[in-house]
Amino acid sequence: MPRLRPDSVVAAAMTVIVAAVAFAVGCTPSTRTAPASPTPGGRVATGASRGELHGRLDGVDRFARVAIATGVAVAPISSTTKWRVDEQGGKQLLVKGSGAEPWRIERKGGLLRIAGEGDDATPWRTGPFVVRTTAADGMLKYNGHRYRGELWFLATDAGILVVNRLAVEDYLKGVVPPELGTRLEGDRAAIEAQAIAARSYTYMRVPSAEAVPRTGAYDMVATVQNQVYTGADAENPVVNQAVDATAGLVLRYGGLLVDAPYSASCGGRSAVPTDAWRDAKSQPYLQAIDDVDPATGKAYCDLSPRNRWTAQLDAAQLNEAVRRALVAAGANAPKPTSVRGVVVTGRTPSGRVGDLLLRTDRGDVHVRANDVRAVLRDVRGAILSSTYFSIDHEARDHGHLTGVTLRGAGNGHGVGMCQWGAIGRARAGQSARTILAHYYPGTVVGFAD
Repeated sequence: MPRLRPDSVVAAAMTVIVAAVAFAVGCTPSTRTAPASPTPGGRVATGASRGELHGRLDGVDRFARVAIATGVAVAPISSTTKWRVDEQGGKQLLVKGSGAEPWRIERKGGLLRIAGEGDDATPWRTGPFVVRTTAADGMLKYNGHRYRGELWFLATDAGILVVNRLAVEDYLKGVVPPELGTRLEGDRAAIEAQAIAARSYTYMRVPSAEAVPRTGAYDMVATVQNQVYTGADAENPVVNQAVDATAGLVLRYGGLLVDAPYSASCGGRSAVPTDAWRDAKSQPYLQAIDDVDPATGKAYCDLSPRNRWTAQLDAAQLNEAVRRALVAAGANAPKPTSVRGVVVTGRTPSGRVGDLLLRTDRGDVHVRANDVRAVLRDVRGAILSSTYFSIDHEARDHGHLTGVTLRGAGNGHGVGMCQWGAIGRARAGQSARTILAHYYPGTVVGFAD
């Protein structure tokens, strides 16, 4: 399940896109744990990125394979230091570079080539191509952004798939800042809690070195479908120190590694998996928990600028919401409808909308759980902030519904750790372990391996 997250929300369209890409390259779905992959030398990688002579990755860490681009026509690459491009993980050297010159990877059908300025280009080859730096402090550049580890390029039916393969600890340094924001030292406990939760989530999808060789091309994508990852450009000294300080630490329940979803803000009460995702399994460490500061009577996440919100939807947006709901349910080109009423007909144990009824001139349409967020969108197409809302007002003109006003709390699915709540708790003096024990009751912090 997406983050058992993801922020967020998993819109049906995004799920379809990711699934289609995974199918095109023979990937296992990003929500499953894939087996481990051998490195280009035939050995199984277990270590941190050190950029040795041929860019091999050796040490003591697990490696994540993160899809950072799918279906691109051309992939521009360079490096901050000397670098090289090999075919099929080191089978044949194709190009060596100094780092200053721009190169690009091009695709023609199922073939790839490396091209430079003018007519400088390699022959077309099957790939995949692997790009590595040859200096310990080097970083790769793809499309102007810096990345640690290796970049793999594969030809797919949709274009070029770009995968960043790097040590999990380095990956987390590019995950925590975009997920939690660039924080100050005073938020250190929240940063450490985020690093541990994100590591647990990652380890559920990245196997240990002892596992059988992985199938598929990547373990996760770099979006809210899994965890937002933006490479080395996002790194921050305070965050890096927090990741280093918690290296190898994950959450366990009953001795087993746990999936650790999280979202931006819970609105004062966290949700359970079944509140957010269809067919989700209940977990003893993911409960509906009050998240109110007893000293103030306010939610710990009230400092979030988006914790309290109002959404106004006019008649056209409501009619479009019905169309989206029918299409998601399998209808082919549903006929236009006119919404006559919007009613909350069921709530979850955490108080979120569990069933929303859209009354139309052609019948009633039910929308359930987190699907409500994907169906009720604003004029820009953005999903609803959360399902933790009530219908504040219905506007009518001569008996016809012209719009509704929703008032809600929280931002995201609300399951697991509330990120703004963690920041509020850190500022109240709580430690990372205390924060995690609150949001994942019954879990303990321990080493992964």
